[in-house]
Amino acid sequence: MRGVRLTRPLTLESAVRVADGAGGFAEVWQALGTVWAEVRAGSGREGAALGAAVPVQALRIIVRGLPQGHVMRPAAGMRFRDGARLYRLLAVTEADAGGRYLVCAAEEVGA
Repeated sequence: MRGVRLTRPLTLESAVRVADGAGGFAEVWQALGTVWAEVRAGSGREGAALGAAVPVQALRIIVRGLPQGHVMRPAAGMRFRDGARLYRLLAVTEADAGGRYLVCAAEEVGA
């Protein structure tokens, strides 16, 4: 990919199940580390939350490639944090045959 500018630090987070003390589990987000990324806006759409229309912004987040199985390789179901902003990862694919970059299809979600 040409013209990629990884100038934005994002925190990669993964959901972890922890015991809630009442025999069940709660989901908490654990920070895995910081990655440098380029965030590109895609097309927006209207979604629904609690019966009300809410805007949903599609994003393409580009990060350096990492091998499969690496703890810092983004995957669907993880999220990026940019301060108070959260980006849910929907899919991750390699941008080129050499795997130098990964393209993460994401959408911004409320905190």
